[in-house]
Amino acid sequence: MRILEFGDGHAARVARPRRFADLAAAVGELGLAGGQRVLVVIGGASGLDEPGKKRLRTLFSQVLVPVARAWNAAVVDGGTDSGVMQLLGHASRAARTAGAEEASFPLVGVAVDDKVVALGDAAAESGERRALERNHTHFVLVPGSSWGDESPWLARVATEIAAGAPSVTVLINGGEIALDDVMNSVAAQRPVLVIKGTGRAADRIAAALDGDRADDRAADLARSALVTAVPWPDGAGGAAVRTALENLAASRHQA
Repeated sequence: MRILEFGDGHAARVARPRRFADLAAAVGELGLAGGQRVLVVIGGASGLDEPGKKRLRTLFSQVLVPVARAWNAAVVDGGTDSGVMQLLGHASRAARTAGAEEASFPLVGVAVDDKVVALGDAAAESGERRALERNHTHFVLVPGSSWGDESPWLARVATEIAAGAPSVTVLINGGEIALDDVMNSVAAQRPVLVIKGTGRAADRIAAALDGDRADDRAADLARSALVTAVPWPDGAGGAAVRTALENLAASRHQA
């Protein structure tokens, strides 16, 4: 394990497992306790534009971060300074800045080692390498050569941290890699809540859940009883999303 200093008083713990068999040791090395509830957040990265981000900010600040706090959960995502990961990092920081002591929770980014750089590195703007999001508390940097190679690792990191405790995946927007993430969550028997109305992969699956089976890949995922959808905005100030998350966590625990 090493410590990544972001230069603003914030630092993150970093582990670099090379094999799936190394994950248990990596999670322990990071100080992440097994048996903790986990919220997995997947979806749009570079494909989520600024108007889309603006529309989604309250979903993160008023729903996902409060749920993570209430659950005393670890949150697992893709870790880069883009899209839903950036929104999640900013919402977490805002809650801490507001003085909510309980706002602190492990925010664990799982990314391909060779595709990321520390924030502020000039290489972050070159090629396909992306900066790590600076409000994360932990990073698991994994082997691979392409974006998407992290997908099975992300699912397994969440499973390792949960160690039998309830865990739920939330899909917001997203492209083809997000569909891989949904597939890997389903394979891990983790319920997936699709946020309908956020675009792209989320809306493809939501349409399939509503009976439109023209998209073969979305239709395959929608056939799983683990995949459900709720709209955003939900017309209830986020209450419908929170309720759906609680119900899925409860059903996962009973299973």
